[in-house]
Amino acid sequence: MSTELHDFKDGNGPVRAARHCNGGGWVACTARVDPSALVSGNALVYGDARVYGDARVYGDARVSGNARVSGNALVYGDARVYGDARVYGDARVSGNALVYGDALVYGDARVSGNARVYGDARVSGNARVSGNARVSGNALVYGDALVYGDALVYGDARVSGNARVYGDARVSGNARVSGNALVYGDALVYGDALVYGDALVSGDALVYGDALVYGDALVSGDARVYGDARVYGDALVSGNARVSGNARVSPIFVSGLSYPITITDHHLRAGCQMHTFVAWRAMSAEEIAEMDGKKATDFYPTLIGIIDLLCKDREVQEVANV
Repeated sequence: MSTELHDFKDGNGPVRAARHCNGGGWVACTARVDPSALVSGNALVYGDARVYGDARVYGDARVSGNARVSGNALVYGDARVYGDARVYGDARVSGNALVYGDALVYGDARVSGNARVYGDARVSGNARVSGNARVSGNALVYGDALVYGDALVYGDARVSGNARVYGDARVSGNARVSGNALVYGDALVYGDALVYGDALVSGDALVYGDALVYGDALVSGDARVYGDARVYGDALVSGNARVSGNARVSPIFVSGLSYPITITDHHLRAGCQMHTFVAWRAMSAEEIAEMDGKKATDFYPTLIGIIDLLCKDREVQEVANV
């Protein structure tokens, strides 16, 4: 195979290179491409990169550095694979995606759009990383998980199963998002928190520490769930609510009244006001009126009736813990 000088535009100037026998793309003499592999179009393989087996590199794709592309993997579009990254199996890297550092993309995984996978991150199985998403550090995205939009998954975080992380959401630390869980909006899940089952975490919500959110639970708005708290079942934690410590929340909802009511283990929320059961019972007429005038005053007896009917055991426990 005849060689000639070719400039790969990597700052090293023209180097010896040849057109690959299968596809005609440029391959630097320092790189290695198996005859069975395809390098075609404007694709380039240079540096100490290797392309093995039936792998395909085409379009305007670049494979460089010490990167390895093997198996039936495809790298195409304007994608870049470089550093010590590995793409193998039936994986696909396309669009303007970048895979670099010591990252691995394998199995049937797809990295596309403007996504970035780097550091020691792993994307595998049938997972998809797309849009402007970033997966980095020691993070793992696997199973049928999707990470897209402007989402970030980093640190030692894990996103697996059929979970979805999207929007501007962040999953980091040792956090785990799995099952059919959704984390989206500007939500943050971090620390050693777990979100799984069919749970949803959205808005500006934070779930962190050793907290668990699972089942069909929904955490949204500016809510915070942290410490060793558990939110599960059909629980809804929203607005500015805080669930912390060893709290367990699978709340009762009462609708159709002057104010929507949410009852948790230790609190009752009426409209935008949330207090303990004892605190509600101890309020003066003036304090109630200051909340919402006559409407609040007229509703207060109904609220006390709800506490008597639905919250007696919780109130007794509250008093016992004082």
